[in-house]
Amino acid sequence: MSDGSDGSVRDGSDGTNPGPRSPAAEIVDRHLRIGWWALLVYLTLGLGLEALNGFKIGWYLDVDQELRRSMLRLAHAHGALLGLCNLAFASTLRGGRGPARIGLASSCFVLATILLPAGFLLGGLVTYDGDPGLGIVLTPIGALALVIGVALVARSTLRGPPGR
Repeated sequence: MSDGSDGSVRDGSDGTNPGPRSPAAEIVDRHLRIGWWALLVYLTLGLGLEALNGFKIGWYLDVDQELRRSMLRLAHAHGALLGLCNLAFASTLRGGRGPARIGLASSCFVLATILLPAGFLLGGLVTYDGDPGLGIVLTPIGALALVIGVALVARSTLRGPPGR
């Protein structure tokens, strides 16, 4: 992939040699992979939760397991949403609208995709008398990374159209 003169990422799919890959093209590819794999993992987690519900597994459904259910559902929902956020980020970059601090934004999205759902997942797997497990401390760190990444991309949309 190479950068087009309008700031968009081109892949050479027209049969031309794309030449050396730009850092932006590498980041697009990374976030496409992360996004689709996060969707696969967290949608599969959701199916697993449905199976626990369908088979009436007490570890998940007993009345005293409400915190566990909430934490695991939050892990599933946030993980799937973050997969979509990575795909949106890759799409934004392909459209030439990436933030000036593209590396920082990319790192923030990667951290958020790992830490935010992992905090909920780990907090729900082991609970202590109505409190989530220690893994929950990862969640606010991931949330902060997500806010920073989204803010950087949102700020980049205030600039004029690509190529101006």
